[in-house]
Amino acid sequence: MNGGTGGRGRRIILWRHGQTAWNLERRFQGTTDIELTDAGVAQAHRAARLLASLKPDAIIASDLRRAAATARELAAITGHDIAYDVGLRETFAGAWQGLTHEEIVGQYGGQYAAWKRGEPVRRGGGELETEVAERAAPVVLHHADKLPDDGTLVVVSHGGTIRTTIGHLLGLESHHWEGLGGLSNCCWSVLGEGARGWRLLEHNAGTLPEPVLGDDD
Repeated sequence: MNGGTGGRGRRIILWRHGQTAWNLERRFQGTTDIELTDAGVAQAHRAARLLASLKPDAIIASDLRRAAATARELAAITGHDIAYDVGLRETFAGAWQGLTHEEIVGQYGGQYAAWKRGEPVRRGGGELETEVAERAAPVVLHHADKLPDDGTLVVVSHGGTIRTTIGHLLGLESHHWEGLGGLSNCCWSVLGEGARGWRLLEHNAGTLPEPVLGDDD
């Protein structure tokens, strides 16, 4: 599914939340509502100063505390209100939630391997990746449609949700979504509006995007 084919020059910045204790423990969070660590708050504060210089027009965020707190750092600088939406929450992963990476591989090794191969898997009995994209991407497009020409939307969400949303908006088949690498805490990806839809301009960035100078511009 491609959106934004009107050539209005809009941008979507998909920003992952800051560090949590469960991130450090490599523990699957999913929809569990975990707070940022002090380091995570500092990450969000630093990243917000960079993103504010891009002069975003709107901020939307998952309502889970780790994303909401990250979004508030940017809102404090820009003065924008935050539109919270449950559709931007992380993937619900049922029995996987709260388990470490090692515990998941040990207890659900076959399921984990199938997911990594790009097969449709309800990890822990939870959501399919396509279901996550189908709930999150429309939220992003709804708010992107309200942007002015050349406007910028910041979406504060979670690694899995961001990856599936990017794959969906780029029109990639779902078994290729794993080819998009993960986002580090408080890093972001940038989609820009091109003549044929959305294009991935930056991925897992932690500094200000630079223009593409070259034959593929």
